[in-house]
Amino acid sequence: MTIKIGDTLPETTFMEMTAKGPEPRSTADIFAGKTVALFAVPGAFTPTCSVNHLPTFLDKKEELAAIGVDEIVCTSVNDAFVMGEWGKSSGAEGHIRMLADGNGAFAKAVGLELDASGFGMGPRSQRYSMLVKDGKVEQLNVEEGGGFAVSGADTLLSQMD
Repeated sequence: MTIKIGDTLPETTFMEMTAKGPEPRSTADIFAGKTVALFAVPGAFTPTCSVNHLPTFLDKKEELAAIGVDEIVCTSVNDAFVMGEWGKSSGAEGHIRMLADGNGAFAKAVGLELDASGFGMGPRSQRYSMLVKDGKVEQLNVEEGGGFAVSGADTLLSQMD
C-alpha cells in the first residue's frame, strides 16, 4: 500500500553519517515536532539526482525555511558512507540532511520502492518529494516513470502558498 496525504509515516530506521561514523536515526527522531521537506532519489551520484533533483532543494533552502520548513531531508537506498560523501561533494552538507535507507526499509514501508534491476541497481526508491508535519504527510509528489517533473523544491513551494 502506498502512503498518501494524511497518513503518518511508518516507524523505520535510517543511517546517518556523523563524525563518529554511521548512526541510526528513527523516523520519530527525524520528523517528530518538525516540518520537513523530504525528497527521495533512486541513487546518490546518479545524473538526474545529482544534476536536477538535489540542486533544487539546495537552491531553494532559504525559501523553504522562510515558509516554515525546519529541515530538508534527502533519502536514498544507498549506504551511509555514500550518502555522506554525496552530501559533501554536492555542497549539501550542513544544508540537507542525507539519510541512508540502505536496505530500502523506508521505501518499502511507504510503498514507494522501485525495482531498478534492469539498470543493475536492484531495489531502490521511487523519486518523490513530500512535506511532512510532525510525522504526517501534508503533500506528496511522486514521479511517473523515470521523469523529473513534480518532485523538485519548486513544486513543494507552490503547494505551501
